[in-house]
Amino acid sequence: MSIGEQHIVKSFDVELSKLTDAVARMGGLAEAQLAAAIEALENRDSAQASQVAGDDLRIDEIDAFINEQVIRVLALRGPLADDLRTAVTALKIGSEIERIGDLAANVAKRSLVLNQAPAVAQVRSVGRLGRQSLTMVKDVLDAYLNADAARAIAVRERDRELDEIYSALFREILTYMMEDPRTITPCSHLLFIAKNLERIGDHATNIAEMTYFRIVGKALPDERVKRDTSSDV
Repeated sequence: MSIGEQHIVKSFDVELSKLTDAVARMGGLAEAQLAAAIEALENRDSAQASQVAGDDLRIDEIDAFINEQVIRVLALRGPLADDLRTAVTALKIGSEIERIGDLAANVAKRSLVLNQAPAVAQVRSVGRLGRQSLTMVKDVLDAYLNADAARAIAVRERDRELDEIYSALFREILTYMMEDPRTITPCSHLLFIAKNLERIGDHATNIAEMTYFRIVGKALPDERVKRDTSSDV
């Protein structure tokens, strides 16, 4: 390999590293935003919820950088095999993380409305659902950054548990609403919050599948089974 070729390869590696670093920064911000939204919900902290609700800008900026960087890499480098998977999965994972940030902001916005009504006990159950989704996000980002296919598979499998928790919680809140119509408004907001947290688990699962593809070079062999049966109620 000539000196010029070595320079090109090194430059390409730097560009791919920038993509991975950007995904890491973006994931860290989304994870922190979700943790703060859950904490604000449980503590009825409107000031913290307001901060989370308006704190999407940095995540969006990094997402835009990832999009531009991937387009540049594809246009100028024509990557193949591992390098192509790295670029494409960074683009897709960035989109999933951006949605996690949006959903965390939605949780915070709903909690602001929720704080205007008397507290309902089911907030604790929703908080547990939130911590489960937060753990999935943290673990899948670790799997991506450490190229850990086994951990990615484990996150994917835990989405079934999250769906089951959500379905049980949906029924619990619905029953509470029917028993005491005065709770219909706050419990409706809780249902929206719970659904946002369940959707975050779905996005974490999508990242797990993309991470596996990036590492192994092929998709996971079977589609995951969704266990959210709340629509059957």
